[in-house]
Amino acid sequence: MSKYGYGAIDTVVHVFTPESFERGEITTDDNFRVKTRLNPDDLRGVSIPDYIKKMDRAGIERSFLIANRNGDMRVRYSTETPYEVVYDICNKYPDRFSGLAGVDPTRGMAGLRELEKAVKEYGFVGAHLYPHWFGLAPNHAKYYPYYAKCCELDISIMMQVGNCLVYNKDRRLPTVGQPITLDQVAIDFPELTIIGIHVGWPWHNEMIAMAWKHPNIYIGLDAYAPKHWPAEIVHYANTFGQDKVIFGSDWPVIDPERAMSELDIHNFKPESLKKILRDTTVRIFKLDERLAKKRVAD
Repeated sequence: MSKYGYGAIDTVVHVFTPESFERGEITTDDNFRVKTRLNPDDLRGVSIPDYIKKMDRAGIERSFLIANRNGDMRVRYSTETPYEVVYDICNKYPDRFSGLAGVDPTRGMAGLRELEKAVKEYGFVGAHLYPHWFGLAPNHAKYYPYYAKCCELDISIMMQVGNCLVYNKDRRLPTVGQPITLDQVAIDFPELTIIGIHVGWPWHNEMIAMAWKHPNIYIGLDAYAPKHWPAEIVHYANTFGQDKVIFGSDWPVIDPERAMSELDIHNFKPESLKKILRDTTVRIFKLDERLAKKRVAD
């Protein structure tokens, strides 16, 4: 439990363990990890038990682990975290982790079947998409079957919006996730809950506009330490947008202990902060309902 009297939920967490390094599942190179000022002791990964200790120190009750699909696996430097890896961790620590299923539009019907299996058999609570790894903006037709499947499965999907950094110096990716590209998706899929993660910087005002316009668009506050959150985002989250914003770290980009420790500098209203750290995530991911079903199934 956090110092606020309730457990926070971190909605954006990657599997970053020594084992994932050994299996070649890590997307970023050392240049990126140094650039983001990752603790030198953590550069080659943190075990899950040790990461849970981080969560405990930070006051985070549950983390959403992403089964990343980072590009077409037939292309060099693409990587993935297999669904089964995330499932095994969630199965071992059901009170601490929930899974998110990565989307790869190049897999066609096979990818759709895998997404369905992840939700129905593995108990994953949502989907995740990195548009820049495929060079296709969020409103591209290749994603539409996956959006439709998310509606059918009644799950939310998060996707990176805003600038794309250089994760690996040998494969530079285009920035394709400008928040305005969510506009048509929200119109075409009004039943689909869409979370634009990574704040949307440097188009964060555009991200606010999308969340304000569409009832089904939300903003993920992750990948940037809270002390660097733009003033407009903080104001939105603390006032008229307090029901449209959720917390995340994007570990290992931001250490969850740092993220939680810096929240107080913004003087959030208690009711706004509770929505950001927990309540809105529980609501839009239908977390209580899904966890109850999983417990019965198990």
